[in-house]
Order: sequence, then C-alpha cells, then structure tokens
Amino acid sequence: MTDTTDDIAEEISFQSFDDDCRLLGNLLNDVLQREVGIAFVEKLEKIRILAQSACNMRQAGIEDMAELLEKQLASEFSKMSLEEAQTLARAFSHYLTLMGIAETHHRVRKGVNMAKLAKSCDDIFCQLLQDGISPDDLFNTVCKQEVEIVLTAHPTQINRRTLQYKHIKIAHLLDYNDRPDLGHEDREMVIEDLVREITSIWQTDELRRQKPTPVDEARAGLNIVEQSLWKAVPHYLRRVSNALKKHTGKPLPLTCTPIKFGSWMGGDRDGNPNVTAKGIRGFVMAKMMTKTIVATTIAKEIKKLPPLGSPPHGLPESSGPHPPGLLMPGWLPPVLLFIDIGPLLVLLLLMTTGQSQGLPAPVTKDVSLLSRWMAIDLYIREVDSLRFELSMKRCSDKLSSLAHSILEDANHETQREHWNHETQSKHPNQTASLLPSKLPARAHLPSCAVNGESDHPRLDIPGSDYNQLNHKDGKSSTSNADNARSANNRSPVEIPRSPSSNSIQQLHAHRKVYAESRIGRTSFQKLLEPKLPHLPGIAPYRVVLGNVKDKLNSSSIDERGIGAGRLQKTRRRLELFLDDCPCELDPSDYYETTDQLLEPLLLCYESMQSCGAGVLADGRLADLIRRVATFGMVLMKLDLRQESGRHAETLDAITKYLDLGTYSEWDEEKKLDFLTRELKGKRPLVPPNIEVSPDVKEVLDTFRIATDLGSDSLGAYVISMASNASDVLAVELLQKDARLTVCGELGRACPGGTLRVVPLFETVKDLREAGAVIRKLLSIDWYRQHIIKNHNGHQEVMVGYSDSGKDAGRFTAAWELYKAQEDVVAACNKYDIKVTLFHGRGGSIGRGGGPTYLAIQSQPPGSVMGTLRSTEQGEMVQAKFGLPQTAVRQLEIYTTAVLLATRRPPLPPREEKWRNLMEDISKISCQSYRSVVYENPEFLTYFNEATPQAELGYLNIGSRPTRRKATTGIGHLRAIPWIFAWTQTRFVLPAWLGVGAGLKGACEKGQTEELKAMYKEWPFFQSLVDLIEMVLGKADLSIAKQYDEALVPEKRQELGRQLRNELITTGKFIAVISGHDKLLQNNRTLRRLIENRLPFLNPMNMLQVEILKRLRRDDDNVKARDVLLITINGIAAGMRNTG
Repeated sequence: MTDTTDDIAEEISFQSFDDDCRLLGNLLNDVLQREVGIAFVEKLEKIRILAQSACNMRQAGIEDMAELLEKQLASEFSKMSLEEAQTLARAFSHYLTLMGIAETHHRVRKGVNMAKLAKSCDDIFCQLLQDGISPDDLFNTVCKQEVEIVLTAHPTQINRRTLQYKHIKIAHLLDYNDRPDLGHEDREMVIEDLVREITSIWQTDELRRQKPTPVDEARAGLNIVEQSLWKAVPHYLRRVSNALKKHTGKPLPLTCTPIKFGSWMGGDRDGNPNVTAKGIRGFVMAKMMTKTIVATTIAKEIKKLPPLGSPPHGLPESSGPHPPGLLMPGWLPPVLLFIDIGPLLVLLLLMTTGQSQGLPAPVTKDVSLLSRWMAIDLYIREVDSLRFELSMKRCSDKLSSLAHSILEDANHETQREHWNHETQSKHPNQTASLLPSKLPARAHLPSCAVNGESDHPRLDIPGSDYNQLNHKDGKSSTSNADNARSANNRSPVEIPRSPSSNSIQQLHAHRKVYAESRIGRTSFQKLLEPKLPHLPGIAPYRVVLGNVKDKLNSSSIDERGIGAGRLQKTRRRLELFLDDCPCELDPSDYYETTDQLLEPLLLCYESMQSCGAGVLADGRLADLIRRVATFGMVLMKLDLRQESGRHAETLDAITKYLDLGTYSEWDEEKKLDFLTRELKGKRPLVPPNIEVSPDVKEVLDTFRIATDLGSDSLGAYVISMASNASDVLAVELLQKDARLTVCGELGRACPGGTLRVVPLFETVKDLREAGAVIRKLLSIDWYRQHIIKNHNGHQEVMVGYSDSGKDAGRFTAAWELYKAQEDVVAACNKYDIKVTLFHGRGGSIGRGGGPTYLAIQSQPPGSVMGTLRSTEQGEMVQAKFGLPQTAVRQLEIYTTAVLLATRRPPLPPREEKWRNLMEDISKISCQSYRSVVYENPEFLTYFNEATPQAELGYLNIGSRPTRRKATTGIGHLRAIPWIFAWTQTRFVLPAWLGVGAGLKGACEKGQTEELKAMYKEWPFFQSLVDLIEMVLGKADLSIAKQYDEALVPEKRQELGRQLRNELITTGKFIAVISGHDKLLQNNRTLRRLIENRLPFLNPMNMLQVEILKRLRRDDDNVKARDVLLITINGIAAGMRNTG
C-alpha cells in the first residue's frame, strides 16, 4: 500500500530480519507475561497458531480446512469479554508495529552495507556519464535542480506522537545492537533498554483522547525537522557533493541545495474551519503572567516527580514525546531542569494561551512564527557547538577586522550593562535572565547511547493538550492545595483577555515574584557563559560566532528590547510580532533574511580556507551553512490553501457592497474583464468599513496575514477545486488589495514579495480543462507580465490524485492526470513560460501513492524539467523521514529520480494507437466504477455496513472534518476516510474497482498483445499495472467476505459477491498483461513480508468484525469502541497503510 514496505522489499536481508522479529517478539511475550499473566499469553499463542494454520491451508489450496479453522477463531472471539478482546488487540497490534520497525531497520542496514546503493547519486551520476552526458552538463543540472517536498497534516498518521518517539528509540536500539564491538554486558544493557521501551509502550494508552489542533499538527511536522531532517540534510548534501566531485571533479557549491521543504500544516484551510488567519487573544499580559507563575512554581514541582514512564490509561492525550500533564501539579519532565526556560515559556504560551481559554487562535500566524522560532533555536545550538570547535587564531584580515569591531561594540555595551545592572538591582521586578541553555552531556540519552549524540529532540514544545495551567473562565491557577502555598503564599492569578490597569498591577506584582526567584541566577549565568576577550586577535571565530548567537538570541531582553549588548533581538522581534506590538528594534541588530545569517558564516568559511584550515571548514561549519541554505529562517515555508468557492463568496460580498452586482452570477468573460481591470488599477477594492460575514472576513484576514508575513515566510497560495482562469485572478486581486491596504497603513512597501498563486485541478472534469485554463491565463497580458516580473517567468500548477481517484476510479484518474500534465506543459511552452508541476500525492495507491522513484520516472516526458513539488502526507512523513538514515535515502531518491526524468525523460506512448486504447480502457473503467459507487442506490448503505467508515471519526487523528460538506453521499466524503475504510476490510476497493472491466473489454477486442507491448515499453503503463498488482497482492477476499457475512444484511450481500468476483477478474487480466503466473511474482520478497504478518493481521480483522457487531448493537459502549479503535490501529500497522 505504501512505498515504505515496497522499498524494503527490494533491500531486505531476511535472516537478520527474522532474528530481530524473533527478539522483539520474545521480549514482548516476556512483558506480557508480567503484565497480563502466563495463562492469557498462552491463549494468545493458541490464537496465533490457529491463524497461522489457516493461512497455511489457504496457501496450499485447502480452502475447506482454512474456513473451518477461521470459524473456530471466530468462535473464540465471540466468547471473549471486552477486557480480553482489548488485551488481545493491543498485543497483536504492538507485535505488528514491532515487525514494521524491524522492516525499516533492515532497509537502513542493507543500505549501509551495500558498496554501491541502487538509485544513489553515485549510481545515477555514473549511469548518466556512461550515456554520454558531459560532466559539465551533469554538474549544472544538479546545481539548478529545484525539488520541494511539502509536508502535510492529512489525517492518516494513526500513531500518537508519544508512541512514535518510543518506536524511534527501539529502532535506535536495534541499530546499536548490530554493532560488532559490543561486549556481553553491553548487549545485555541493550536488551534491558528494549524491555524498558516495550514495557513503556504497553503501559501507554495508544488512543488519542482528543482531536489534535492545527497547531498540534504543525508542531509534529516541525519535530520531524528537529529529530531527523536536521541531521539528514547535511549528510544527504555531502553525498551529493562527494558524488559530484567524484564524477565531475567539482563539489556541490556550499549554498546550493537541490531539495527544500514546505508545509501545509497550519495553512491548509480547505474544508478545515479550525485553521484561521487571525483571532482575539489577551496574549501579551497573559504571556508575561504565565512566565511568572511557571517560574515560581518549578522549584516546588521538582520534588514531586514520579518515576519516569508513561501516563496511566485515561489521562488526556499528549501530542508530544513527554507524558500529559507537563507543568501540571505533580509532574515535571527532568529534561526541563536543564533547558533554557525563557524560550520554552514563550512557546508554551504560543501553544496554550487563547486555546485553553476557548478563544479563536490565529493559527497561520502562530505556526509561521513558531517555525521561525524553532529555526533560531536550532541555529543557536549549532553555533554554540561551533564556537567551542573553532578555537584557532589564524584568520583573514577581513574576519579579523570584523572581530575587532565586535569587541569594541561589546566593550561599550559592557559599560551600559553595568549601569543597567545597578538600575535593575534597585528595581528587581525588571530583572530578566536565563537558566543555562544546554543540556549536560548524556543527560538526554538512553543508557546505552554513545558518542555524545542525541537521537531525540532536546526541546519539545508542549501543546494545548498539556493544560499546564487550569484555565477556567479566564482564570489561571493550579489545581490543588500545594499551589496555594507557592512563592510567598500568593493567591491564584487571573489572566485577563486584554490589558487593564488591574492586570498591569498584577503583572508588576508577579514580575517581582519572578525576579526574586531568580536572585543569584544572573551571577551563575556569568560564570557559565564565557566572556568575550578584551584583547584583539584572540579566537576571532569565537568572537564572530558569539555575535551571531547574540543576534539570534533574545533571552536577556526586556519588554522594550533593552538589556544585552547588541542584543540578540531576532527572537524578541518574533515575540513582538506575535503579540501585534510595534517593533522599535534596530534592523541591524537581528537577522531577518537567510542571506544576513549566511554572511558571517561564509566569511568564517572563506577565512579558514584561505588560512590552511579547509579540512576544518568543511566539517561542522559547512554543515551549518548547508542547513541555513536549505531551511533558511523558517525551516519550512508555509503554503496557504483555500477552496475556490470561498474566494467567489468574498468577491460576491464586495461587489454587492459596491452595487456592482453578484460576482458569482457573471459569466467567465465578465469575471475576467472585471478582475483584469481591477488588477491594473492602483487603488484598493475593498472598502475599509465593509461589513461582511465571518466566513468572508476569514478570507480577507488570511490575505492580510499573508501580506504581513510575506513570501519570506510563506510559499504558495493553492486554490483547491480550481476550474477557471478567474479562480486564479480572483486570488491575485484579493492579494493585491491586501498589499495595497497594508502599504497605505505602513507608508512603505510591504515586506516580502507576492505569493505564487497555484491552481489545483482535482476532479476528472477539471483535469481535462487544466491546459485550457493555463492557456487562457497566459493569454492575458497583465497575468503573463506578472508571472515574468514577480515569479521569474515560472508558473506552478498542482494536480490532485485523491479526488480524481474517488471521482472516476484509479485507472481513469491516472490517465487523465497524465494527459493533463502533457497539456499544461504544452500551454506553458507556447508562451515561453517555465512550469513546475506540484503533485498532491497521498500515501496509498488509491490516492496516488507508490514508490517515489517509480512515480517520478513514469511522468510524461517534459513534465519534470529539473523542478518538482510533491506532498508527503500523514503517516508517510514519519515513514520516510522519521529516521535520519531513511530520510537521507529518500532525499537521494528524489534527487536522482528528478535528475533522470530531466536528462533522460521517460518514453511517451510509442504510437497513437496506444493512446486510443488507453481512452477505450479508461472509458469502460470509469463507467464500471461510477455505475457501482455513484449509480447503484444500494452501494452507500452497503459501504457503511461492510466497513468501519462510520466509526473512523472516533480516532481523533486529524483536525479537519471527514466531509467537505454536511451531506451523507460519497461525493462530499473526503478521499482519506473513503480509502481508509476499505483498507481496514482488506478489500481495498478504490484502488482496483473498474480496472478489471476496462482490461477485460480491451482483451476481448483482441488487444491482449498490444497491452503486453505497452507494459514492456511504456513506463507509465507499466507503473500503473504494477501498482494495481501490488494492491491486489495485499487484498484478501476471504477476510472481506467475513465482513459481508457478519455485518451486511442478506439482501445486500449479493453486491459484495459481485464486487469480489470483480476483484478476481481484475487479478486475472493483470496477470495476463504482466505475464506473471501469480500476483507479486516479480516481488516475492514483498509477498513473503505480507505472509509473515498474516498470523497477527488476520485475527485482528476477525476480532474487528466481532466488535463491530457488538458496537452496532450498543452504540454507547465506550469500552467496545476503544477495542474497535485498537483493532483499527493494528490493521493499519499490519497493512503499513491507513488512507
């Protein structure tokens, strides 16, 4: 179902894989014996053996015996209590998860052990040179390549982040266990650590008890950067550089990065009312008071720490790696003892204030600023390490001059600091200082970790679900008697929604408490922090890098930005921006752009190269420069996305207010005339005093926030359900109007440039018109000149895989996507405009998923010309980028696949006859698909009965609703729950329905040999057939039949029988075309991996059927619902896929 498993299948060593599965399984059994008793473990083993026997019988073709064994299993499940069913579901679910961890680990191991990894930079560069490409052409193509991977929060990640972190720890321990130099005692310690992790997993609630907020989802994406991509990117770029140097004689330029990252987390508004642009929060005062409360409470709470571990069942959901209750009474993670509290408090507030008081949160703004904040935090850590490393004295004259200048400024500032210190000693409520900002060595590592390297994030940012302060009716207080005895027995503090004279008095009182709690801390800080040398020429690199850190860090700044040298104001500026406060800081004292941060780093690099220290320059310093070039000041630029209809509603409100009529009722030409005329004008369109509905106001607020943040923080504005040229111009007009308004208010130009406006074509109808829409746009002089002037002659177009597949079936969607890309490329070529195609792929085959390399290599020729954008959604983000080693591999695959598609494009259809044949197959396939899904009146009821679709909403895996609109039909159901539900039953219907009918029709017309030739010679067709074969190999008719027989009334079971026959037909004709005797014949490793899971996966499905029966008789049975959700988790783990 996903390329995670499929890539593993190409690169796995089964002996070591089996050893690790056996090790993890035995350890889980040991844990279960302690937790649930030997008797129940024996019962679990009996069920596993029955399931294994049934699988063996079925594989041997002894169907009657297999059905008899399965009936015996079903009988066992029907007798189980809900408590027993829950324990069984949890045990099998965790085993499937552990098996998945072992699979991923072995893909990593295989890559490390191979002398020349297939699809690596070294491999592909060598191939291209052998094909006749010159070294200079290869070098230039790689350097100009622009790939952007866009991480999204699509609700397909079923595992809690708490468990994801534990799974990562197990993967690291397996890796450590592979070391050949481990002694007996060391290996025993690894086993002990594994036991601890598995025990912790067992004692952790695997279910989310609350829906994540959009900020929670964004934080998860940022944590992927911190835990994995931050390490992976320099490693990946070194591989690219080394391969280039080997094959072309020139390394990759230091600031050149072929891959960057974007995000939709916190910017995707399409159908998600929880993603907002602006809100109302009493934020400034609340932030300051929360700092006071937390600072005075920390020391008291430290003494009440419980043993390390996870929370008991029933506690609120935590989306972070630490247990729920952070900063709640009775719990404080030990890591906070060593973390810089000042920045953390601001982040705590960012995540909690407003949300905990039930106020609307400005999600997009918060997420964008949080991304900048985390970038600064990560850079500060790297600069700290680099300062320690670069102790040498020799440097260039230019660097020496800069160091002298910094020292002189620092000496002047020291005098001012002395005066400030005397003033603050008289007014202690104005004191502001920090705890030490670095963890002690090894404090955050597991007991077996080595090399002083952290495998996990050092600073996690708690979210609203932590509720560190119990907010009730605007009050912030702790919840037990101990809190009443906090610092000098002060009473609970009320956090107002807006500043007032009373709140300001409270602020001063609590700032005094905070200052008193920090007495002596400033002096210790001075002892811990090395001072700048007073003599010139001493450690110039440390002087310069210290100045870089000062500009990044704002921890010692007071409310006005005063108090710490040149004063490290980048962070402080973000705080002021977050609070909508004016910023009076000098722009020269903080970093606003990537180039500003790169300048001193490149100066250090050039100095070291010129002074004979090149080997040092190419180490940690080069890695930092490459990180800055890749992540910039924002880590990931945030895309905004909104549905085209919302823009039309906004223009309706504006045109009605101006007595121009109703915009949405105009024909396309009238819309274009109006929009073009207004775009050429120089006055704002929207009156400042216009009164509009909340939905329209949200759209206008979004453009205002986009103008405030600018293109330095934001990426593209994506228009979902785009169908006309006016959809694009409408967004351009709203964007222009917001910029004019802000310019008028500021009296100067807006920050940053305009956002790229990207139409997203999703339905089959819109895909067919995509090329015509782009031609119409580019024929408009204003728009074409705008693209050339503001976007470097570059048009971006997005194509959607999910909705097109749900609309017409996978085969038709794939063909229409192929043609649409061809047409869009031709339209842009006509006007000499470069094009970047943005692929909205999901994780499952039914939503356009599949192996990355195969997907890119099967695109139409000319559609990948050195540029590509692609989404990575939900569980695929963790699967592909959750570990640094897998992330490096995925980044290399993206790079080499795009390089090959650019320099050696895939072959087009050999002759026009093939296109005509595809049209015939597509027509029959679409007709067959729609006749079942949309035209059969019984299908919707059957779908709801035969799958757990209705129950998926209890999973709490995403912030957005499962439907775009409040209707019950398939049309407005999102593609994810549509595919998720069928994946659970192992029928996987959306990925193959209609394909068999289309292929059968072509074969019956005598086109079998033509289809075989297409499979051998046309990469697109071969990829399509292979992916469908992969889906069929993972489907299971006998399991799907059990859902029908147990859950669907007799009168509708005939529809299920017809659909199962259709699946058999599809498999038959896929085998004919591919030439395979049986499914997955060309991927026996994948088949074996699937078979290994079946003794645990099949019982999970059968138990799910039983629980669905019980739950549908008693909808309010919470315990049965929990068991069902655990089975959903387990089946997703076994299928390695959700939606």
